[in-house]
Amino acid sequence: MKSIFHLAYNVLDLNIAREFYLDILECKEGRSTDSWVDIEFFGHQLSLHLGKPFQTLRTGRVGDKMVPMPHLGVILEYDDWKKISEKLKEENIKFIIEPSIRFLGLPGEQYTMFFMILLVIQ
Repeated sequence: MKSIFHLAYNVLDLNIAREFYLDILECKEGRSTDSWVDIEFFGHQLSLHLGKPFQTLRTGRVGDKMVPMPHLGVILEYDDWKKISEKLKEENIKFIIEPSIRFLGLPGEQYTMFFMILLVIQ
């Protein structure tokens, strides 16, 4: 069996969280109650619980950018990354770091984007 991670965190609104994960990122819903929902997140499990979300601050330096800490991401094949970045743009998601390539031609070259789900629900 391939190991998967499980991460649980608080969200303000389960319905809005469902819309984001299911409709925009095209994840699948797992078990749920009236106070939490499990999301199949690219082969891993997120458990979203009603409550006050944890605080994030832009304290992580990556190259010349400051990124939110803590943060959660997923490593994707380029075609999947491109599809999701286009879907996020269509949905007018506000990016902290626009979809782009960083470290071009260097070890660690990667396509990246940063956004906060809280921006979606405000």
